[in-house]
Amino acid sequence: MIIITDSAADMPREELETLGVKVAPLHINFPDGEVSSEDISPDEFYRRLEAMQPAIPTTSQPSAGFFASIYEKFSDVKEEILSIHISSGLSGTIEAARLGASQVLGLSIQHIDSMTLSGGERFQVLAAALAAKAGWGKAAIVEHLKAVRESTEVIYTLETLSYLARGGRIGRVQALAGSLLKLKPIIKVDKADGKYSTVGKERTLGKALISIRAYLEHIYGSETPLRVSVMHGQFSEQAKELASLLEERLRIVKLEILRISPVLGVHTGPGIVGVAAVPMALFQGLE
Repeated sequence: MIIITDSAADMPREELETLGVKVAPLHINFPDGEVSSEDISPDEFYRRLEAMQPAIPTTSQPSAGFFASIYEKFSDVKEEILSIHISSGLSGTIEAARLGASQVLGLSIQHIDSMTLSGGERFQVLAAALAAKAGWGKAAIVEHLKAVRESTEVIYTLETLSYLARGGRIGRVQALAGSLLKLKPIIKVDKADGKYSTVGKERTLGKALISIRAYLEHIYGSETPLRVSVMHGQFSEQAKELASLLEERLRIVKLEILRISPVLGVHTGPGIVGVAAVPMALFQGLE
């Protein structure tokens, strides 16, 4: 089985290579040209982002034609394809993928709307790739991904709302108010529509990190074995602090600290830190 995803899944390159997962890159549009998010490191991206201030680059999804070209590469393989993508509530990527698939005949392609992004999307891609390697059939994998999707939480905080506002991702009035009051928003990806929703606001980043922990503790309790990815832009110390806070109250079986993709950093800026969490039971027997 062929697993295809996009840059928003935040999967390290070595992980993609080990699992054989293919990536349709999202792009960052700088004034001097377009760059694949797969071809620029987070630190180089943030350096260029800082140099552009107060402007920010834009982002673009892969075209239907690009997806068609990816799918066509497997036309002679005769393997089933699972194409797992960033939430349709945040991007048109999956629609481009479906349109691209319609241009290629003779392939069995199942599209999965992750209804999330970043570490949450990555968990679904990981589960699919590992299950495929374990010999699961497509129907069983698709059903399992529903359980992963329903059980995963993605929640984060930001140093500033200005990047989301300039990128048009939240209302400008709300962003302006948050900026003036120096509030740190706590934002999750809502499973109902795959869009951002505000869980709360704190006056300091430290309090926001504690609120993230409280939210996850409310969802999972203190005894559920969890797999946790702490994600950040250019906030390594804050990511370590959040990881330590989580380990104090949650039963974490596997913990990783990872960088978010530059293509997501366009809309958050460097000051983002958050968590993707999923019950470890959903990976039992797959690793």
